[in-house]
Amino acid sequence: MARSERIVVIGGGIGGLTAAAALHRRGRHVTVLERARTLRPVGAAISLAPNALRALDVIGLGDTIRELAAWSGDGGLRTPRGRWLSRSSADAAAERFGGPLVLLHRATLIEHLAAQLPPGTVRTAAAATLTDHGDTDRPARVATADGELEADLVVAADGVRSAVRHALFPGHPGAVYCGFTTWRVVIPVPGAEFASHETWGRGHIWGTHPLKDGRVYAYAAAVTPAGGSAPDDERAELLRRFGDWHDPIPAVLAAARPEDVLRHDVHHLAEPLPAHHHGRVALVGDAAHAMPPTLGQGGNQAIEDAVVLAHHCENLPAYTAARLPRTTAVARQAGKVARLNLMTSRAGTLVRDTAVAALSKAGPALFLRGFDGIADWRPPRHPYASGQTPAGNR
Repeated sequence: MARSERIVVIGGGIGGLTAAAALHRRGRHVTVLERARTLRPVGAAISLAPNALRALDVIGLGDTIRELAAWSGDGGLRTPRGRWLSRSSADAAAERFGGPLVLLHRATLIEHLAAQLPPGTVRTAAAATLTDHGDTDRPARVATADGELEADLVVAADGVRSAVRHALFPGHPGAVYCGFTTWRVVIPVPGAEFASHETWGRGHIWGTHPLKDGRVYAYAAAVTPAGGSAPDDERAELLRRFGDWHDPIPAVLAAARPEDVLRHDVHHLAEPLPAHHHGRVALVGDAAHAMPPTLGQGGNQAIEDAVVLAHHCENLPAYTAARLPRTTAVARQAGKVARLNLMTSRAGTLVRDTAVAALSKAGPALFLRGFDGIADWRPPRHPYASGQTPAGNR
């Protein structure tokens, strides 16, 4: 006979652990099933905007994560030769959206989220398969190597290639290639002094940002066919593509080892799902709305999903109503930005750069404008768990 579990979360990434923490805070019994042997994430750093930090306030983590903010002073958007197209600052961002932008390693965030859960909540090396999505008159069922579990609610946080999503919506085309690949690295770069920046070239992007622990987070993207790899190693590939760009890019590449560089093709859900739930199953994060990383909102939207799901855990249609329009709009905006900053036309990039520079002289930096309607989001549940700052001041 299947064992009864009140809530089962499939996937121990950012969305799954945030959902588990938010549901636990609401007094629910939660079990997290993670197929990997450890919770250590595959990836580098993550950018958390004020919208995600407000969501983390709900589970008591917002102020802890805000203390990890490292960006100070000027930053902005540059050309490969180093010319500034648009400038902004941490203070301007905080003033516009009511809080800082925080860059931290994904592993750090995972550690903080896991610490919110009682011992034994997370089961690693625990692959899981949804066998019944359940309905109003029957529980959902999840198969594991140790037997089948029954659940009042299953939270599917199993990523961009979600098996649960396919089981719930088999007619949906699923994730498709965005047209570009990314590289990421987090390393110490001795002596490097620079303003936080993103650089737009022709079909190429580079970003360099400081972390609180003194390391540097750098990322790159390029329009390239899916499934590619460097003929030698990915550091050498970055040198070929970005080695003659402005400082501190050459210094970052000089400090990196081939094994420091992560490369991943980018996939997204070009077609939104009809709903973010079915039966007793709710989808969060990339399983629900995988999007290009060009707004840095993938993880942020997963965190939003998690606290909204906890708020509506007994009314999943309300969860879909709250999340589907917003995540669809954010994903579309991320797609528009990707087409803008990764355009390959020489004439188009010249027009783009001229327009960005002119618009930024006339008002707030393009970087800040791109977050209007996104970074100012607030969660539905009050009061906040964070006691240091009243909700009205966020």
